[in-house]
Amino acid sequence: MNEDKKQDTPVRETEETKEENPEVKEETPAPSEEKKDAKKEKKPGRKKEDERVAALESEKAALNDKFLRLAAEYENFRRRSQKEKDALYGDIKADTVVKFLPVYDNLERALKQGTEDEAYRKGVEMIMNQFCSTLEKLGVTPIECLGEKFDPEMHNAVMHVDDGEKGENEIVEVFQKGFKLGDKVIRFAMVKVAN
Repeated sequence: MNEDKKQDTPVRETEETKEENPEVKEETPAPSEEKKDAKKEKKPGRKKEDERVAALESEKAALNDKFLRLAAEYENFRRRSQKEKDALYGDIKADTVVKFLPVYDNLERALKQGTEDEAYRKGVEMIMNQFCSTLEKLGVTPIECLGEKFDPEMHNAVMHVDDGEKGENEIVEVFQKGFKLGDKVIRFAMVKVAN
C-alpha cells in the first residue's frame, strides 16, 4: 500500500504545481498547438502540391481548349468537304446534261420538219417525250422565253427588232431553248428581242 501512496503523491504534486505555476502550462504545448505546428510544418509541402495542382489544371484547360479547337476544325472540314462534294456532283451533272442538249435541239428540228410518214413522226415524238422526261427527272427545266421580258441572267439576245405591237424588251422569237438545273442556268436561251 505504501507504494500506491507514493505513486498517488507525485501525481497530485504535479497537478498542484501546474495550477500554481502558469509558466509551466505555457511550456508544455497544448494538443491544439501541436496540430497548428504540424500544419505549419506541412505548408511548404502543401504549397508545392498546390502549385502542382494548379499546373495540372492549367495543362488540362490547355488540352481541353486544344481538343475543342481540333473538334471544331474537323467539323468545319467535314462540312466544307460535303459542300464541295455536292457542288462537284452538281457541276458534273450540269456538264453531262449540256453535252446531251444538242440531241434535244436535233429532235426539236426533226419535229418541226414536215413529213408524210406519220409513224416516223410519232416515233420522233416518243423519243422527244422520253428525252424531256429524263431531263425532268434530273432536275433540268426549260427556260420559258416567248412573250417574257428579256433577262440577261437567263437570255442571250442575238437579234433586235423594232415592233410597235410588242412591249419594250419583250422576247419575240426563240432560236435555241435555254435550260436550268435547279436555279443554275446551264444554257442561256438565244432569243430575238423587240424594241
